[in-house]
Amino acid sequence: MARNRRNTRGYGNPRRFASKGIRFLFFTVLVFAVIFLFLFVFTKVKNYNILRSLSKKSNEVVSLDDSSDSDDSQKNDDINKKFKTSFTLTAIGDIMCHNTQYWDAYNKSTDEYDFSYVFDDIKDYTLSPDITVANLETSFAGKDRGYSNYPTFNSPDSLAKAVADIGVDVISTAGNHCLDMGFSGLSRTIDVLDSYGISHLGTYKSEEAQKEILFKTVKGIKIAFIDYTYGTNGIPVPKGKDFCVNLINRDLIKSQIDKAKSEEADIIVACMHWGTEYRTTANDEQIDLADFLFQNGVDIILGNHPHTLEPMEKRTVTLSDGSSKDCFVIYALGNFICDQNAENTRNSIILNLNLSFDSDKKLSFDSISYVPIYMYKNPNVSSHKFKLLNIEKSIARFDAGLDTSIGKAKYEYLKVQLQKIKSIIGAKLSVLFGDYLYY
Repeated sequence: MARNRRNTRGYGNPRRFASKGIRFLFFTVLVFAVIFLFLFVFTKVKNYNILRSLSKKSNEVVSLDDSSDSDDSQKNDDINKKFKTSFTLTAIGDIMCHNTQYWDAYNKSTDEYDFSYVFDDIKDYTLSPDITVANLETSFAGKDRGYSNYPTFNSPDSLAKAVADIGVDVISTAGNHCLDMGFSGLSRTIDVLDSYGISHLGTYKSEEAQKEILFKTVKGIKIAFIDYTYGTNGIPVPKGKDFCVNLINRDLIKSQIDKAKSEEADIIVACMHWGTEYRTTANDEQIDLADFLFQNGVDIILGNHPHTLEPMEKRTVTLSDGSSKDCFVIYALGNFICDQNAENTRNSIILNLNLSFDSDKKLSFDSISYVPIYMYKNPNVSSHKFKLLNIEKSIARFDAGLDTSIGKAKYEYLKVQLQKIKSIIGAKLSVLFGDYLYY
């Protein structure tokens, strides 16, 4: 019996020993459980704060999934990105070239033509936007065809170079003068524009080319351009080549709008050669056609042909399904460069549309502004007579005594022309550039 008691004292009570072991094990598990729980909660809070911070910085809406078995792809799907992209689309009017203009640009010593000087005063306004659009009112049929004036225009290729150098990205070519030099002249015009990197639309060398929609991507926004003319000055479209120019035809227009939509255009811009020459208001046909374009999906209309400015309008359009959207039309941008002398033919604008596009596929017109310009012809010099003037800058410089070269009479004339532009377009949209005194 004594040996049994010594054995009990030496090895302890088995039940007591087992009880202590269980308590130790339980305590250990509990400690680890608390530590694990703390780490789990800390990690979740940390991740939430990180995602919340990223959401604020990137303007994204972040969705958190608390299920522990979600994989990385699921988590990515749960992050719903919101975006709003802003950009500027600038438009200018008719690029014409009368014989007085190319004579003025000719350098006898080099036997070359240089039009760059014409744009020195305004090129900063066409180079800086994200995309610049113009309208062509001449052809580039080549020197061997002879350079020519109204009624059938053919201009030196260097005019296209000068247009490219001032930042024109897209040029509409469907106009009443596009067949002045026949199909061969039309084709060569396209080749010349290609050689200077200017995208073009409205005239085509093949049926396949006509079927393609011109897209330009600006800051990730896909813009479709379409282009149509009322006619070709009575010059018949060559037999078998109906594809060479887009004439205003509602079935054709509708089909090309639908194609642009099917190819996921975010914005559709229509360039329209329409209206009545030398008129400063839109006619009924223009207004009706604008409604048709908007109802079928066009967002922006850039009009040309009258050689004078016509009004512009931003409006909210109610569509057939009851939804609404903001749209914009300028019925005519007037002449950009020319040597016409009829009233209002030397006045024009550089139009700036400051746009934004968001993840809900909504186009917004953040601001609409313009630079009033005038096609000046200096009678006191033997060459380089033509110069595009920023009217407001020219007036301000004359007032400040910084540049009096235009003379008092032309200074007073420019003030009259500025008021004419404002009366046609709208004074509230005119923009004065605060730094013009330092140019």
